[in-house]
Amino acid sequence: MPEHLPGNSIPPLTSLSPHHHVQRSVRSSAEAKNTMPITKTPKTTHPLWVEWDQKAQKSGLRHEVYAVNGDCYVGEWKDNNKHGRGIQRWKKSGAIYHGEWKFGKRDGYGTLSLPDPVNKYKKVYSGWWANDKKAGYGIQYYGPKEYYEGGWKDGLQSGWGRMYYANGDIYEGQWSEGRRDGEGMLRLSNGNRYEGCWKYGMKNGTGRFFHLDHGQLFEGLWVDDVPKCGTMIDFGRDEAPEPTKYPIPKIELLDPDKVLEEAVAMFLQEED
Repeated sequence: MPEHLPGNSIPPLTSLSPHHHVQRSVRSSAEAKNTMPITKTPKTTHPLWVEWDQKAQKSGLRHEVYAVNGDCYVGEWKDNNKHGRGIQRWKKSGAIYHGEWKFGKRDGYGTLSLPDPVNKYKKVYSGWWANDKKAGYGIQYYGPKEYYEGGWKDGLQSGWGRMYYANGDIYEGQWSEGRRDGEGMLRLSNGNRYEGCWKYGMKNGTGRFFHLDHGQLFEGLWVDDVPKCGTMIDFGRDEAPEPTKYPIPKIELLDPDKVLEEAVAMFLQEED
């Protein structure tokens, strides 16, 4: 083995472990990884109106809540709808409804009132509602002496009902779509009355008209309030306040019923 010359000495090689360079490489990778920026997923954010809308959702009993047009409601809510009992005031008409609600519509029993110069408010309807319309039994007030009590459907008189008119007349019977329709009796203010069929709000079909003021009775067929054919007889003539001067003479026909039947049949044929 050659000797080391003086002045040309070479430092001895450092003994290295075979894994030395691998460990340094691993540390270098870890250090590089720790120094890299960390990317985080930002939290999902919603617009402010979503948060405000959630806070504005109304449920339960609330005090005055105003609409944009000035209408006001005080009462119970459910899922942001008027639901339960409450009072609604309409600014434009001044009307007030006090009663039950269901999903934002009048449904159940309630009362509707309008402004009145004398008593501040006057009741115009008291009864049942369905889907924001009068339905079931209720009373509608048209004036101090004129009102209707009976059945309703889709906001119109329907079924059985009684109407008191301002002139003193009274109708009691069946209604359909707001008009007298079916069997009914109209009692006039002077005591006379009609009992029979109605259609389109008028006397249509068979019926009897009692002229109690004159003591007579007409029975026959009517078309649009006009009696077309029938028979007139004395009825309570002795008790009538204004009886006719002469009684109706008896019919001298051998078969008056057949004559009337033929007349009615001929009239119906002309109508067809």
